[in-house]
Amino acid sequence: MTPQPTTAEPTAETPSGVVSFTEMQHGTADDYALLDGFERQHAAGLADRLLGVLERLDDSLGGYQITRLEHSLQSATRARLAGADIDWVVAALLHDIGDELAPYNHAEYAASVLRPYVREEVAWVIEQHGVFQSYYFAHHLGGDRNRRDEFADHPWFDLCAAFCAEWDQNSFDPNVSIHDLASFEADVRAVFARTAWDAEVTAAGPAELVS
Repeated sequence: MTPQPTTAEPTAETPSGVVSFTEMQHGTADDYALLDGFERQHAAGLADRLLGVLERLDDSLGGYQITRLEHSLQSATRARLAGADIDWVVAALLHDIGDELAPYNHAEYAASVLRPYVREEVAWVIEQHGVFQSYYFAHHLGGDRNRRDEFADHPWFDLCAAFCAEWDQNSFDPNVSIHDLASFEADVRAVFARTAWDAEVTAAGPAELVS
């Protein structure tokens, strides 16, 4: 099928047109400049898409006394009330977004979304929280609850253990008051408005949940 021009009116923020190629090897500098504009525009909408994913968690995995969205909000509320900074609050809010599309590697999924925008230790904790969280239940299912011990010498072992103990494993309580999703929107937008892979942003910080 021959690509058709877009019908949207171009603006200063919205690129217009389609590339000339059907195989990437035939693309020109102009083609890739055009695509770069579209990719930047798309990336700018990431916060909105993530908020949408969080809303869909309300109809996600069942069996708990609260929904997955309520669990996420409870985790983020605990982080906020503990005095954690914006990176930790947003990470706590998004730590289970992978439940929607990556049920068997949800932690890595969430970490890959966060990693370009938050400190290194925050992304690592989210990436490994599935392993550390299994400490609380794996033995009931015939698994090894001590899998986290493979990270015993890692400088952020205690950080991940604390994240799970203080903000994750205890956030399934229907009687705990939580902040609503709208109250976190500004934080989500602020984090994902950062320049991706900015070394000053992603550099490791203190190995504490609250500094």
